[in-house]
Amino acid sequence: MRDRSNNRGGFDRVLIAVAATFITVSATSAMAQQSSRSTAAELAIDAAIPRPEPANVPPPTAADFKLDTTASTAPSAPAAAKPAEIVIAPAPVTPENAALAPAVPLGATPATTPATPPAPVTAAAPSAPPATSAAMPSTPEATPAAPASEPAKAASNVAPADQPVADRLKDQLASKTQRYFDRKAEKSAVDKFYSARDYAPLWTQGGSPTDAAKGAITRLKDAASDGLNPSDYPVPDFAAATTPDALAEADLKLTNSVLDYARQAQSGRMHWSQVSADIQYPEHPTDPVEVLASVSTATDASATLDSYNPPQKLYKELKKKLAELRGQGDGPMAAIGDGPTLKYIPAKGKKQPEVVVEDQRVPQLRAKLGVENADDTRYDAKVAEAVRRFQENAEIPASGALDNRTVVALNSPKRDKQIDTVLVNMERWRWLPRDLGVPALGDAYVILNIPDYTLKVMQHGAQVWTTRVVTGKPGQHATPLLTETMKYITVNPTWNVPPSIVYNEYLPALQQDPTVLQRMGLRLEQNRDGSVHISQPPGEANALGRVRFNFPNKFLVYQHDTPDKYLFEKSERAYSHGCMRVQYPDQYASVLLGIALPDQKWTPERVRSMYGSSEIDLKFPTPIPVNITYQTAFVDDAGKLQIRRDVYGRDATMISLLKAAHNRDLEGVVAHSQPGYGRPPTTLPPGVSFASNGGGFSSSGPSFFERLFGGPSVTPPAPVGRRGQAQPSSQRRIFTR
Repeated sequence: MRDRSNNRGGFDRVLIAVAATFITVSATSAMAQQSSRSTAAELAIDAAIPRPEPANVPPPTAADFKLDTTASTAPSAPAAAKPAEIVIAPAPVTPENAALAPAVPLGATPATTPATPPAPVTAAAPSAPPATSAAMPSTPEATPAAPASEPAKAASNVAPADQPVADRLKDQLASKTQRYFDRKAEKSAVDKFYSARDYAPLWTQGGSPTDAAKGAITRLKDAASDGLNPSDYPVPDFAAATTPDALAEADLKLTNSVLDYARQAQSGRMHWSQVSADIQYPEHPTDPVEVLASVSTATDASATLDSYNPPQKLYKELKKKLAELRGQGDGPMAAIGDGPTLKYIPAKGKKQPEVVVEDQRVPQLRAKLGVENADDTRYDAKVAEAVRRFQENAEIPASGALDNRTVVALNSPKRDKQIDTVLVNMERWRWLPRDLGVPALGDAYVILNIPDYTLKVMQHGAQVWTTRVVTGKPGQHATPLLTETMKYITVNPTWNVPPSIVYNEYLPALQQDPTVLQRMGLRLEQNRDGSVHISQPPGEANALGRVRFNFPNKFLVYQHDTPDKYLFEKSERAYSHGCMRVQYPDQYASVLLGIALPDQKWTPERVRSMYGSSEIDLKFPTPIPVNITYQTAFVDDAGKLQIRRDVYGRDATMISLLKAAHNRDLEGVVAHSQPGYGRPPTTLPPGVSFASNGGGFSSSGPSFFERLFGGPSVTPPAPVGRRGQAQPSSQRRIFTR
């Protein structure tokens, strides 16, 4: 076949000769197959005719071999009318086509081994190997043969034993993702995560759960200790999953529960907007891909999942108290019956053995207090110790004896109420930033607890300073919960009266007495559009006192001094219009300035020396975070659980939502109306005195936000990572602060 001429006729004659050779070849062709081309003529022919690269040129087809009708040929036999099979020898494997070359057995050298002559061809069974030969169709119209070689498929990263499960995971993620993941972002992230690992199962190997799966399941089953509900995070039974379908379902079930736990442990079971419009904390959603990657590869998956809970010390202390309360009151609700006092007397040496009494009430007592051997009727040392701990926390004499007073306390619903209070306080800790302070200032921050009416300055994990505060009255003047940064302090501040006070209190008062503002030392300005602005100049009688602490926020609240010092002597101090009054502002200012400007040696005396009639702004080079919280349950420095009155009803709202949350998504954002700083036109009565610069503004003048914080108001960004729930426009209210 290689003795080609320059014209088509010679090539056709060679082709016919080859066909005749296939028909007439004898049994000796088997021996000829073992010989190699070695003559100079054959080698010269091989070198003269270039061979096509199989990676770029397809094998010849019937269309490539056309009869030359102009050549004179001898009549051929009918058997030669059909073209015989053409055998194409594979090209040598080179670096350029090595990636596409078909695999060869070990020891074979296709680059140097010449092609062997084809075996005799019969109509029934061609003898050429399918990988190196292509059958030519009988007619030019037939479909061309497939290429001799195809690109090699990339090797799978999935272990052979896990491949059936991977196939089912791929199918289920393509068709049943909504069944497991109802959040669009998580659904997309899970699909990409599994796709990147060739859909290999995440939690099993060879059908058995991994150590990471076991650790994650342990954490999920113990979700109650974190103040969460274990039923919200169902875990699969891998032992019962014996088929690829069941293992795939179990894998996705655990993935969903791990994502739900991490998200709710970090951000909460309910979004803060579900509770009130007076809350604004920064969002910190989890990254589903990061969660799955971290937990599935962790040495201790349980600890990794636990790390999504709040890291703050106060949260961890509440968690410990929750465990103690549940140990005292998480048993059956049946009341402990009346009876004689039960007392355990320990042994004293060899002469006086321990005294253990038996009573039919002890099994109920064991269950109530979480003591082992619930059926045991003996009032032994373990029961007595559990009773003593209960008495200590219930603030009754801790004798370890079950007397009538202890029975009454055990049967009191107070224990269940305290558990609910601790739970909602743990939930609110999830709303706060993971880092309360700023690292550049030694993790310094301010934290104010509304129900406790206290403010603390923290740095390096310790309390630096504390003071009493007055907070907003319940209702529309409630102090908002927020996290912002304090940017500067104003000494001798002007009081720009909030719009809520202007329109709800002062303007109605003007209708009764046109001179009331003048007598109070307030300035009234009316702009050309009819709107009004009321302010009070700096001075000793100013409603803000001598110092204002500014952390610009959409609620228009701040912290400040006050001339009404007597309110700090009261135990409950919810009297303001929403702002927070500080008992010792000069000390507070010196502490903050000492943190922000440590080289300037600020003292309370230096702050007081600045008191006068002109405003002075002291800016912080690095703003200090301010966290306004609502802690009705906290652990004090002595390790004792403190409970405060639910002054704004936030606990009651959250408890109600959590108990009724069976078919409701509490993580969705409720869209509340944004605060408005506008001032509608007002008709003032005759006889009202205006400030000398009144009417100087061509429009409504600077907004209240601009007057207060010195810059334009900024609409807060939309919450990240949660679905919105729009509030009907009819329910929106004008913000009054």
